Parts: sequence; C-alpha cells; structure tokens
Amino acid sequence: MTPVSPPWPLRYLSLTLTIALLAALGLLYLLAGGVRAEVNAVVSLMVAGNIAGIRDYILGHGIWAPVVSLLLMVLQALVAPIPASLIMFANGLAFGTINGALISLLGQLLASLVCFGLARTVGRTLVERLVSKHALTIADRWFERWGMLGIIGLRMIPGPGFDAVSYASGLTRIGIGPFLLATGIGSLPQIVLYAFLGDRA
Repeated sequence: MTPVSPPWPLRYLSLTLTIALLAALGLLYLLAGGVRAEVNAVVSLMVAGNIAGIRDYILGHGIWAPVVSLLLMVLQALVAPIPASLIMFANGLAFGTINGALISLLGQLLASLVCFGLARTVGRTLVERLVSKHALTIADRWFERWGMLGIIGLRMIPGPGFDAVSYASGLTRIGIGPFLLATGIGSLPQIVLYAFLGDRA
C-alpha cells in the first residue's frame, strides 16, 4: 500500500474543516470550565491506570454510559500514549463480557476511524507531530509487505502503538471499509480477553 494524498481542493477543504473542528473543541475546553474539569478528571484516571475509577465514571452517566465509553475510546486515541486496554478492561467491569466487548469493539472502530480520517486529511507532515516518525516508518514497511494482513497482525499487538497503525493506514491507499474490517478482525481477540478479565475482576 503506497502513500496517498487526496486531490488538492478536497484536501484543502478537509483540512480547513478539520482545523475548524479542532479549534472549536479547543475553545470549548478552554472556555467551558465544566467541560475542562470533566476532561481533566477522566484523563487523570486513565493516566493513573485507575480502572475502577474509569468504570465508576462511565456508569455515573446512567443510560448514556455506553456513549461515554465510546467517547473515552476516541479521547484515548487522541491523548497518546494512554493504552485503550484500560477502557476495555473497565468496560468488562461495567457491562460484562459480551456487552463490554461489543462496546469496546465499537469504540475501537470509532477511535481508529478518527485517527485514520485525521491522517488522510492533514497528511504525513502533521501526522509525524502526533506519532513518532520511527513508528510510522515501521508501519509503512509492514503495510508495504503484508497489506491488509499487516493491519490485522499489528492490531493483535496491544499497547499505544495501536493508534500509530491507524494514522499510518490513513496515509496509504487502503479504503475505509477494508481498514475497518482489518481493524475489527485484528482487535477482537484482545477486546474479548480484556472484557472477560474485567468481568471476572
């Protein structure tokens, strides 16, 4: 899979919209004290590895708990290098093995799609500021050799490198459908494992 750049007019529009969205989110964080406090609180829980605290935070939102979990997965992907496994484990604690795994899978796909889309929109130069150049180079070589199977293989390796795979994939010619399929297949084993362990904790 070789690197790809969208046509310049489309890329310019996408880049403008992306910057506008990120700026809006940044202003919301800076100007809305309640939002800032919520984000800081949950990021602190994730950084500390407080799985029980993450579970309590998720369940504290009542019927919106699954939605909050999905948003946390996206937040985790953007606030590297916090591992998604913390939220997967917390989902097992909060929702049980089956429901926890399903929510984690949806969250993982959503988070991966955000990173993929961001990379495809802004291009390699800006992505290298979010992910180490070394990690991207490794992913590039792996994809070049193995293609879609490479994504499945790398997805089976837990850790913060998961997001680097999403960013790197967005810089290739792979379509969104095959990318999400490979992500789902490769991620499912560890998602089920973490949900099971969380449910039994």
